[in-house]
Amino acid sequence: MATMEGKKVPQVTFHTRQGDKWVDVTTDDLFKGKTVIVFSLPGAFTPTCSSSHLPRYNELAKEFKKLGIDEIICMSVNDTFVMNAWKADQDAENITVIPDGNGEFTKGMGMLVEKGDLGFGQRSWRYSMLVRDGIVEKMFIEPQEPGDPFKVSDADTMIKYLDPTWQSAPSVTIFTKPGCPFCSKARTLLEQKGYTFEEIVLGRDATMVSVRAITGKSTVPQVFIGGEYIGGSEDLEKYFA
Repeated sequence: MATMEGKKVPQVTFHTRQGDKWVDVTTDDLFKGKTVIVFSLPGAFTPTCSSSHLPRYNELAKEFKKLGIDEIICMSVNDTFVMNAWKADQDAENITVIPDGNGEFTKGMGMLVEKGDLGFGQRSWRYSMLVRDGIVEKMFIEPQEPGDPFKVSDADTMIKYLDPTWQSAPSVTIFTKPGCPFCSKARTLLEQKGYTFEEIVLGRDATMVSVRAITGKSTVPQVFIGGEYIGGSEDLEKYFA
């Protein structure tokens, strides 16, 4: 697979569904006058794409913005309804999902591959790229190996290309429940300290059984930072103090 570095991205019109309307989005709409990261993957709702590829780009979106990135685009040879449903399922509010349903953009990038053995038909090879004003500056293309390699198109590789001195902040998770004032207090404190965090909401993402099994407690919030169990909102205040 040849790199497209130094070349223009393919000129394509994408048919997207926004709300209850069809909206055509062109390549110029996405790239002209912007600095954009694109990561492309075999399919929405597939294991590696859902567990690692998309979530990490979404998690690091604020860090990318600090480095001058205007938008992060996830591209896949799926239809717009599937892409929209996947974005909602992933709570990936920082990512723009683009459906390359006919594979035109992917084919123009030279990344369209046959996955008929899986019943997928034609899909995108996994890759990422940095695009400035429609010109591909850098591509990270996964090696041509059996299966679904995921070694170089990840968010950490891209951000270290942009800033070789960048250091990853500790990952943060907070268990909360709707209407909990102490949960709101903990969220606000994390935001004030500049932390990006994953929020696990009881009744939607987990139950109190999970909280008790992990922490031994029956209250929320419960906060973890960098693999360390912090505790509730008062414990979080003491941690930062």
